[in-house]
Amino acid sequence: MVNTLAPHRRSAVRRFWASTIGKKAVMAVSGLFLLAFVFAHMVGNLKTFLGAGDLNHYAGWLRTIGEPVLRREWFLWIQRAVLLVALVLHVTAAVQLARRDRRARPVRYAHRPPSHGTFAVRTMRWGGATLALFVVWHILDFTVGAVNRDFVPGDPYHNLVADFRVWWVNLIYLTALAMLGLHIHHGFASAARTLGVTRPRRERAIKIFGSTTAVVVAGGYALVPIAIMTGLVQ
Repeated sequence: MVNTLAPHRRSAVRRFWASTIGKKAVMAVSGLFLLAFVFAHMVGNLKTFLGAGDLNHYAGWLRTIGEPVLRREWFLWIQRAVLLVALVLHVTAAVQLARRDRRARPVRYAHRPPSHGTFAVRTMRWGGATLALFVVWHILDFTVGAVNRDFVPGDPYHNLVADFRVWWVNLIYLTALAMLGLHIHHGFASAARTLGVTRPRRERAIKIFGSTTAVVVAGGYALVPIAIMTGLVQ
């Protein structure tokens, strides 16, 4: 007997992805997943204030969290693969939606009307591109150690302190964190609307929650480089 269900499902998935609402839904879900990771990562980073032992123990725990079910660092690489898929889906949906918007208006305005959106809305696209480049930099900096002049494998506390003592490294990270905060501020409300969570009664509360989350995440990350730069963390 021929199984016609699997091709039908593939066709449904393709139609969903091809639609504008499908891309927005994928972008919203992947964005919320990435936000959850970013928040958890921020909490782990704050262990810097507890000292080298606590931060390095936490980093070691991340590498062995899957043992003994998954040996060595397999579990960590599975997490990275899932995050990479979410990031690729998020970026791909954003790029394709932007191209679709441009194709919908192939002729530019002779006189562009003034934008009434917030700064976060106006910077959403190039801010997202900045964050994508920052992710590459961050991996080269703290995972590979290619751009950290004093990188020591297996000693994340030392690497953090050595890195954030350099003023221009702090400038890169704090700029990226400002873009991250703006991205969360607008993206959270946008994801809520896409997923149908927003209601007239909830809209203000959702905006406040999104803005608070943006400040907490960006501010929480910024505490570490600022503390190291000012000598609070040695």
